[in-house]
Amino acid sequence: MKLRKYIKEDADIICRWIRTEDELYRWSADRFNIFPLTGKDIENNYVPGVKGGRFFPISAVDDDDTVVGHFIIRYPREDDDSTVRFGFVIVDPSIRGKGYGKKMLSLAINYVKDNFNATRIDLGVFDNNPSAKGCYEAVGFKEYQRRECNLPIGNWTCIDMEMYL
Repeated sequence: MKLRKYIKEDADIICRWIRTEDELYRWSADRFNIFPLTGKDIENNYVPGVKGGRFFPISAVDDDDTVVGHFIIRYPREDDDSTVRFGFVIVDPSIRGKGYGKKMLSLAINYVKDNFNATRIDLGVFDNNPSAKGCYEAVGFKEYQRRECNLPIGNWTCIDMEMYL
C-alpha cells in the first residue's frame, strides 16, 4: 500500500463504499447531508479547501494502483499549524478487518511527520463505530473528549481522539 494525492476520479469509488445513510453520517458527520452521495458532491466539497491550502485529500492504493482507502488531512484552525486533523477516513468495505485501515493510518501518520510541522494529530469517531475506534487506538490515538453531535438522523456521541508526534 502507498499513499498518493486524491484525484477527482477517486470520488466515485469512495461513493460506492458508502452504501447507507448511516454509513454516510459515520464517514462525514454533517458535512454532506445528502444521500446517496455522488462524486460531484465530494468534489464540490473538496475543491475550495484544496484551493485554500489547508486541506489535503489523500487516497491509499494497493500494488496495482487500485484505490483501497481514503482520508483527508486538514488544519482545523487558521492560526495554528501545530495540529492537523484526519477526517473522512474510509476503507473499501470488501477489505475491512484485514489490517488495511491500520496500514493506511500508519502511513498517514508518517506522512504528517514527513510533510507537516504539526506536533499533534486529532480525529473524531462516533461511538456507534467501535471497529473504527479500535483501529485508531491500535495505531496510537487516545480519547480526550466526548461530545454530542446533532445530526439529521439523530443525536450521536462523537469521541475526539489525539496523538502527539
